[in-house]
Amino acid sequence: MVGTEATRLVVLRGNSASGKSSVAAGLRDRFGRGLALVGQDNLRRVVLRERDRPGAANIGLIDLTARYALGAGFHVVVEGILHADHYGDMLTRLRADHRGPAYGYYLDVPFTETVARHATKPIADDVDEAQLRSWYRPRDLLPGGTETVIGARSTLDQTIDRIMLDTGLAHLPPLDR
Repeated sequence: MVGTEATRLVVLRGNSASGKSSVAAGLRDRFGRGLALVGQDNLRRVVLRERDRPGAANIGLIDLTARYALGAGFHVVVEGILHADHYGDMLTRLRADHRGPAYGYYLDVPFTETVARHATKPIADDVDEAQLRSWYRPRDLLPGGTETVIGARSTLDQTIDRIMLDTGLAHLPPLDR
């Protein structure tokens, strides 16, 4: 078992350019200190510089990092594309092992919107539409109905508000860290 009954675990998934990182940053900004962001891109691409594949080392590192932060009393947001077939087992175990409430959200953005949003990113010149299409998986939901689907019509602020309210983070004080 990991975390406490008071810690919140939030898993935020979706395709590239669906808004995951912006939502995660917004949650941290709204909550304040005591909310750890465990980003797939940072751990996989920056820390390990590894490709996304089944059984890759970043899967265990994401799990370990989230568990450590929960054990230290932080609320945790795990965010990334986190394809169900690569990360589903780890995320299911993490949720099951967490003593407190766990929430899952899937940002469901159509491919055409993904392409438009991607064009505004710093890596737009390095990743073309064909690469985006190869990564894109429509409604790549985890089994068991554990995720709330949030569509592209939900604005950034609406999505952050919803998650803050759903998880109870809106009513908790930031941790003094």
